[in-house]
Amino acid sequence: MKRFMLLLIVAVAAFVLLLPGCKKNDSSQSSNVALTKEAPENTAAGVLWSYPSRWTKGAPRQMRVVTYVIPAAEGDAEPGECAVSYFGSGAGGDAEMNIMRWSSQFEGSPSPVRKDDKISGMNVVKVQISGSYLAPAGPMMAATGKKDNFRLHGVIVEAPEGKLFFKFTGPAKTVEGAGAELDALIGSLTKK
Repeated sequence: MKRFMLLLIVAVAAFVLLLPGCKKNDSSQSSNVALTKEAPENTAAGVLWSYPSRWTKGAPRQMRVVTYVIPAAEGDAEPGECAVSYFGSGAGGDAEMNIMRWSSQFEGSPSPVRKDDKISGMNVVKVQISGSYLAPAGPMMAATGKKDNFRLHGVIVEAPEGKLFFKFTGPAKTVEGAGAELDALIGSLTKK
C-alpha cells in the first residue's frame, strides 16, 4: 500500500508538471482540407480552432479538452487519435520536457524531428517521432503494449492562457496520410 501511494504521488506530481497548447500559422500553407467549427470543444487556452470534417470526436476523457479519432488508412489495423490537452496557465511543463516525455513513449527514445514556428503570433513547436510506440495508459503511466511502426506528431502552442498540446498518434500510414489535416487544424488556430 505504501509503494502504491508513493507511485500515485509521483504520477500526479509528474502529470502536473508535464502538459500544454496551439494557434494559427504565420507561415501558413494553403490547404484543401475541409474543416468544421463547433464550440465549446474547439476552444481552450484563449484560442479557437476548427478540425477536419472526416475526424470524429471521441468519448470524453480525463485531462483532455477533446479527443479526435482519425479513420485508419487502408491496411492499418486501427485508427489514429489526436488528443488535445490544456492544464491551465503555467502548468504542463516546458516544450523540451514534453518532447522528451513523448520520445520516451517510443522504444529506444528516438530523437524527434523538431520545427519551431509561429501561428497567429503564437510560438509553436512541432515534433515528429517514429518507431515502436509503447502505448502508455496515461501521462507517466506504464505501457499497455508495444505497437510497431507508429508515429507521433505533436504540437505545443504557447497560447494566450497557457500551453495547449495536440498529440496525434497512430499507425504510420494513418498519421502520415492525415498530416495535411493536422496542419490545417493547427493553421486554423486564432486567438479568442
